[in-house]
Amino acid sequence: MPKFHRRLPHLHPDGKWLFVTCHLHGSLPQPKYPPPGKLNSGAAFVWMDRYLDTARTGPMYLAQESVAEAVAESLQRGVLLGHYDFGASVILSNHMHLLLLPKAVPSRLLQSLKGTSAREANRILRRTGEKFWQAESYDHWVRDQPEWKQIANYIEQNPVKAGLVRHAVDYRWSSASV
Repeated sequence: MPKFHRRLPHLHPDGKWLFVTCHLHGSLPQPKYPPPGKLNSGAAFVWMDRYLDTARTGPMYLAQESVAEAVAESLQRGVLLGHYDFGASVILSNHMHLLLLPKAVPSRLLQSLKGTSAREANRILRRTGEKFWQAESYDHWVRDQPEWKQIANYIEQNPVKAGLVRHAVDYRWSSASV
């Protein structure tokens, strides 16, 4: 099982689905993250996701249709290139959630995905040399089928929970709308 360390340990068992959350650089203000207290990784994720869902300031580039479209195309390109299979996804204004089955080393495929989508997004935004994604992503390997279903539902219901739509199928940048 490959293990990677940055700020958080990243465990990636072969042949297991991976739940990944990537957020825009600067979307979590340094004074607020990590949250105060000793939270386990799950509680810290819940705090982070709630903050991102309710943020009204900070970078919101993914709310621009052309940028969201470029990120969605990058995600589909990874499937076509055989880097991963898709389970569920959602692109929100300042972050995205993915459920994927890696067919390459997860750290490399995420680096490729984030790099490709960042270059295209920065081109659309007319930004040069600017960081787009936060360097580190939150990831969690899925242990079994019931957890897979729970995570897929969580991802597809995120726009509803964030108050963006009443029904998950109405949110364009979600696998629920396909």
